[in-house]
Amino acid sequence: MNKYVIGLDYGTDSVRAVLVNAETGKESASAVHWYQRWKQNLFCDPARNRFRQHPLDHIEGLENTIKAVLQKTGIDGSDVKGICIDTTGSSPVPVTKEGKALALEPGFEENPNAMMVLWKDHTSINEANEINELARSWGGEDYTKYEGGIYSSEWFWAKILHIAREDEEVKNAAWSWMEHCDLMTYILIGGNDLESFKRSRCAAGHKAMWHKSWGGLPSEDFLEKLHPYLAQLRDKLYDKTYTSDEVAGNLSEEWATKLGLSTDCVIAVGTFDAHAGAIGAQIDENALVRVMGTSTCDIMVSKYDEIGDNTVKGICGQVDGSVVPGMIGLEAGQSAFGDVLAWFRDVLSWPLDNLVYNSEVLSEDQKARLKEEIGKDFIPKLSAQAEELEFSESIPIALDWINGRRTPDANQELKSAFTNLSLGSKAPHIFKALINSICFGSKMIVERFQEEGVKIDTVIGIGGVARKSAYIMQTLANTLNMPIKVASSDEAPALGAAIYASVAAGLYPNVIEASKKLGSRFEAEYHPQPEKVEEIKEHMQEYKELAAFVENSISNKMKKNERV
Repeated sequence: MNKYVIGLDYGTDSVRAVLVNAETGKESASAVHWYQRWKQNLFCDPARNRFRQHPLDHIEGLENTIKAVLQKTGIDGSDVKGICIDTTGSSPVPVTKEGKALALEPGFEENPNAMMVLWKDHTSINEANEINELARSWGGEDYTKYEGGIYSSEWFWAKILHIAREDEEVKNAAWSWMEHCDLMTYILIGGNDLESFKRSRCAAGHKAMWHKSWGGLPSEDFLEKLHPYLAQLRDKLYDKTYTSDEVAGNLSEEWATKLGLSTDCVIAVGTFDAHAGAIGAQIDENALVRVMGTSTCDIMVSKYDEIGDNTVKGICGQVDGSVVPGMIGLEAGQSAFGDVLAWFRDVLSWPLDNLVYNSEVLSEDQKARLKEEIGKDFIPKLSAQAEELEFSESIPIALDWINGRRTPDANQELKSAFTNLSLGSKAPHIFKALINSICFGSKMIVERFQEEGVKIDTVIGIGGVARKSAYIMQTLANTLNMPIKVASSDEAPALGAAIYASVAAGLYPNVIEASKKLGSRFEAEYHPQPEKVEEIKEHMQEYKELAAFVENSISNKMKKNERV
């Protein structure tokens, strides 16, 4: 009899479920659910960097996608032996004492502060700065040291502190907070006891300053200096954390009935998407896995006896077991990757959206067909023309900081910039500059790892950008001056989550063996082109000079505003 596992991957725009045959590794079916409220831009304010999501988008997606993969295959629900959930992060959610998302409670259904605070929400920049200042000055443990030495506004404590200050009603009603991956896991097992629930090691270690050397989360004294609410909250959170090869519980009777599964189905401890993606791509020592989507996460693993207690500066954390249990997981990344290109597409689309698609000259059918054609050809045609341009054609220099900088050295106050624009700068020139910028930002991360003594032998790309854009991947190979392999699976994070589920369900003895059997194979490999490598080095230096100028200018401006 076949045995199956399901990986659920919650991304920024949608959730994907993948049903995997746990014996053969075949991805038997997949399904996608797009968040309906998110598509309507509800509860968000991009001008203020506020990005919130309603938990109903996630709950509806959970039910719809699992039902869809079962319907597509016709398998018996009792053959599904395990489920694991991965999500974006840090994406915390305020919850009641019972662990119910606050936005599902009467009176909070439309309050953005009661929603999930998405990873890309940067409304807590000031709070992150406070955490960093206190960590260095309070005279006790520096709780940021295993998170690269800089706490980010993208992370757990900064976001909660911001909400506590901004919304007294939410602060008083939120008995506790949960990371998105923990909340969805808790829902599936029908959780009714937050205190005994197994929280994600990955989420806690990389985003909440959890570390076993100081007994778990930051001390009450430290949190009290930030806000009394945080000190009170600490006792309502957790001390222990768990890796995703462990069992969080079994599928509840309610959800087993909804989904057509069995209560014998094991639910694994939750995790983050990038870390699951690394497992789906068969990560190994000295391999850098780049999860390339709207942003990037760069994941590595290292044996403890190699890295020990040495800290890697400016990354997003090093956590025992966050990727492979028994090894140290290292995380870095860019706050915007695909988002950089999406921003430029939206800028160029303004006359289409506001003039062409509203024109009375065209019929509704013509508008619909035109919109479909342009949507399909927009990026491919820009890419094709940009690829033909030589560097000698005065290509602008751009920074990839359109959503701040994650690593190296988190700083969400930073902004993007261009130099070398001229009357000859057309759309393909600017597009090429943006492609270069996201690759240059990637190079900065690789250089930081290498400067800190972390060896990189192999680079693996996963995600939509890696599979769809040969131009970007070739530019990246030239910039890094390293070969890059591309995983063939469209759903590497969901596949990685399914691999965790297979171990939690007892179908494999450990994550490494399960990954070797079930993990994605590779469909392409890009090698550096020597003549391009040398050209890019010169432009990379210009990128670094522009970056230093912009960062210094913004820093001086912030200091001036503080004095005022």
